[in-house]
Amino acid sequence: MDDLFKQTETVNSLLARYGVKFGIYKDGKFNEQLFPFDPIPRVISKQEFEYLEKGLRQRVDALNRFLADIYGEKRIIKDGIVPEEFVFTSSGFLKECDGIVPPKGIYSHISGIDLVQAKDGTWYVLEDNLRVPSGASYPLIARKFTRMASPATFKHYQVEDNSDYADILRRTMDHVNTGGINVILTPGRYNAAYFEHSYLAERTGAILVTGQDLTVEDNVVYYTDYHGGKQRVGCVYRRISDDYLDPMVFVEDSVIGVPHIMSAYRAGNVALINAPGNGIADDKGIYYFVPKMIKYYLNEEPILHNAPTYLPFYEDDRKYVLENFDNLVIKDVAEAGGYGVVFGSKLDAEHKAALIDLIKSEPRRFIAQEVIDFKDLDILDDGQRVFRKADLRAFVLTGEKTVVWRSGLTRFSRNPDSFIVNSSQGGGFKDTWVLSR
Repeated sequence: MDDLFKQTETVNSLLARYGVKFGIYKDGKFNEQLFPFDPIPRVISKQEFEYLEKGLRQRVDALNRFLADIYGEKRIIKDGIVPEEFVFTSSGFLKECDGIVPPKGIYSHISGIDLVQAKDGTWYVLEDNLRVPSGASYPLIARKFTRMASPATFKHYQVEDNSDYADILRRTMDHVNTGGINVILTPGRYNAAYFEHSYLAERTGAILVTGQDLTVEDNVVYYTDYHGGKQRVGCVYRRISDDYLDPMVFVEDSVIGVPHIMSAYRAGNVALINAPGNGIADDKGIYYFVPKMIKYYLNEEPILHNAPTYLPFYEDDRKYVLENFDNLVIKDVAEAGGYGVVFGSKLDAEHKAALIDLIKSEPRRFIAQEVIDFKDLDILDDGQRVFRKADLRAFVLTGEKTVVWRSGLTRFSRNPDSFIVNSSQGGGFKDTWVLSR
């Protein structure tokens, strides 16, 4: 593996040459930067990954059942498992999607499940991402370049090949396709994950389109190419948020969406990956109820653990949170990307008092979690091995069956004092090796 470490600059140069970047908006400006790659892989044994695989499939299957129920009969509310207020007050619940059954009944086709491993080896799910989870392209292309830069490394280690992600994704799209071509709908060049949109389109054979390339006629979606030719679209892997998807239904001044695409979707004439309205299932407050969902829908005990979580919405939990504030991490359920995460111990008296007042007045807005001292992984920093916090985003794809990709995006903090690993917060990434034996 020493040879691979020596090739770090080569790999990062290749990533830069191919435009493997991410973008963030800060102070009203779009800034694009490289996503720093670390050559020391995260290694997961075959046996350990098989355990994760079972738990992830179970979790995603339950979440899909929950989405079907919430936009259908709502049995889980009627039976008192999830409070009605938690569903209908969530910004992720879209009344416009109520009653819509997507092609093949699948809501979350691509699920990004974020996990951390505690120092005692226990894996915890930190959050579920079922709207537009990103990041699979980074370990996919990094593996390609590390194999190019150091082919000898992979002769000595039995590592699962991760190049099948595009094939799994294509099969997923084909499974729900209602007749026509597959397209990947991007907001355009200045989106934070544009590299991923274009790379996955290339790898899957789907056509990369913007909203202006698609039209809806008689509840059927069509793609118009640069020659003026029209083709029917059967599946749209959309990489834009619900709000901007259809200006006739959601934000009316959206210029990146497709007018009337929701009408085509409601009519069953196009598949949308992922389904609009999935935000209700990855609401950080709903996260608390996922173990209950698994028991309710699957009649099984949860395999993977949630991080110990408290809902200030409940009086007993609120009392616990206020009494143990300094030992907890507080999360705003509406935030993402590492934003809205506050460690109680880090606040001064003024900000602590202000947040406590907010929790008391808006208890549905927050969750609180025990601080998990998760495992440090070694990275190279100026040629020296140092240890940093890291998580794992596992990708679970649901088509004809639910499949866990035998790889994943391992993100790490470059700040020795930080638990926040998101790229938007300055983190880096490394490859995830799943051993084949």
